[in-house]
Amino acid sequence: MPRGYSFGRAEEATHPDSVRATLSEFLSTLIFVFAGEGSVLAIDKMYKDTALGASSLVVIALAHTLALFAAVASSMNVSGGHINPAVTFGALVGGRVSLIRAIYYWIAQLLGAVVASLLLRLATDGMRPVGFSVAAGVGGWNALLMEIVMTFGLVYTVYATAIDPKRGSLGTIAPLAIAFIVGANVLVGGPFEGASMNPARAFGPALVGWRWKNHWIYWLGPFVGAAVAGVVYEFGVIQAEIPHHTHHQPLAPEDY
Repeated sequence: MPRGYSFGRAEEATHPDSVRATLSEFLSTLIFVFAGEGSVLAIDKMYKDTALGASSLVVIALAHTLALFAAVASSMNVSGGHINPAVTFGALVGGRVSLIRAIYYWIAQLLGAVVASLLLRLATDGMRPVGFSVAAGVGGWNALLMEIVMTFGLVYTVYATAIDPKRGSLGTIAPLAIAFIVGANVLVGGPFEGASMNPARAFGPALVGWRWKNHWIYWLGPFVGAAVAGVVYEFGVIQAEIPHHTHHQPLAPEDY
């Protein structure tokens, strides 16, 4: 019997817990995008005429890893630490979050990314956010597949360390594991298409910097990868471990 899905309780829209969780997602996404996109602008500012190559990539990957660790850790006990519309979608596909809560999170995440990008533009005296782009010689479908695979790995890790009811003490290292897989994926996908894995991370800089070329890749890829990961882990791992006679509990309060 699959886990039940929920549109959300009527009072959830104005419940204090929903407001706190939404605010947490907004602030944590702002922190992550400010540091992540800021690292890209810093590299451009410091080494504009120098081809650092791998060194630049490592710096950017490290910045994303550290920022995401802090963002997830600071919001996990309030909102679940999604910081990513794709992660929220994966949780929605698996029945781990209500539709109302998911919509709140998506709005908060996108707004957080936009505000972070605006603050960066002001703080850097008008530097235009870079966002993500497909490298020369890389096809759009190749970039899409890269985003799908990388986001699958991210959301699968989120499920295994932060969502799985049997995670036990593993949950304490969830922010670190999630940050590590993002950093590793930046090292892999960065040279090809930037390695977004996060529609909010792509949307904020794209809007403020007005860079929309191939932007669809950074929405479709993460959402497809997240959905596949949610289905595989929820129904292939979690549900497969539950005896057929066991009744499923309703969504936990933090899932709403």
